[in-house]
Amino acid sequence: MRLGLHYWNFTIPAEPAAIAPTLAQTARLAEESGFSSFTVMDHFFQMQTPTSTAEEPMLEGYTTLGYLAAITERMTLGLLVTGVMYRNPGVLAKIVTTLDVLSGGRSRLALGASWYEREQAALGIPVVPVGERFERLEETLQICRQFWSDDNGPFEGKHYQLAETLCSPAPLQQPHPPILIGGGGEQKTLRLVARYADACNLFGVGPEAIAHKLDVLRRHCDDEGRDYDTITKTVLMTRPALSDVDAFVAEAEAYAGLGAAEIQVMPDRHPVEFTSEFVERVVPRLDLA
Repeated sequence: MRLGLHYWNFTIPAEPAAIAPTLAQTARLAEESGFSSFTVMDHFFQMQTPTSTAEEPMLEGYTTLGYLAAITERMTLGLLVTGVMYRNPGVLAKIVTTLDVLSGGRSRLALGASWYEREQAALGIPVVPVGERFERLEETLQICRQFWSDDNGPFEGKHYQLAETLCSPAPLQQPHPPILIGGGGEQKTLRLVARYADACNLFGVGPEAIAHKLDVLRRHCDDEGRDYDTITKTVLMTRPALSDVDAFVAEAEAYAGLGAAEIQVMPDRHPVEFTSEFVERVVPRLDLA
C-alpha cells in the first residue's frame, strides 16, 4: 500500500505569508517520510461545509503543483481532482504535460465532473447540467489521450473542436501521465474509469461501500473488455487518522485487502503538526510498499 497526502486546507496557518512556507515544509516532510503522492484541490473558493466557508484561503491548483515540483523530488503530484469545466481540454493537456516535464515525470492527471456551482458562477465558468458535464468529461479524456499519442490531428466532438492536438515536448512519462478519474457514480463515472482511466479514486466512507463500488467497476470492466486488475484503486480516507489510530489502521488495512493500492489522508490540524504525528503514530503500523 502507498500513502498520499491530500492538502485540502490553506486556512491553517491563517496568515497569507505563511501559506507557502507551510506548504513547502509539509511537502518536504511527507516526501522524506515515505509518502508517494501529494495532492491539492481544484477549487478557487474553499468548499462550504459545516466547518469551512467560501471566504477562506484557496490557491489555484496547477500553479501550486508547479511550486511543489520545484521543492520535491520523488512524490507524484496532482489535483484531487481537476474540475472538467475549469480549463479547455487542450490547455489542460498542455498544463499537465508541462508539470510532467518540469517535475521529472511525476504528474498525474486526475479528472472529475466538477460540481461547485458558486465558484463557477462567480468566476464566469459555464454552469451546465450534470449530463453535459459528463459528456464534456468524456471528450476531455479523449482529447488528452489524443494529445499524448502520435495523432496530432484535429478533434471533432459535440462540445469541443480542436484544429490540432500537437504536444511538444511530449510528457516524460510514456505513453502518458497516469489518468485517474475521481468519484463513485455507478452509471457514468465508474463506466468512464473502465473505458479510459489508469486509476480511480473513491471516497472512503467504509469498506462495505468501497467493496460495492469496486464490484460495480468490475462489471463495467467486463462490459468494456477491460482487465479490472490494470486499474489502480485509490481511496481518500475520511476517518480522522489521529483521533483513533487503531480504527484508522484497521480501515486502511481493509481497503488494502479490497485491492486499494493507495490511500490518501487529509490533515485535520496544522499540516506540519499532522504530518509529523501521522508519521510517528500511524506509518509504522501500515504495510507500505
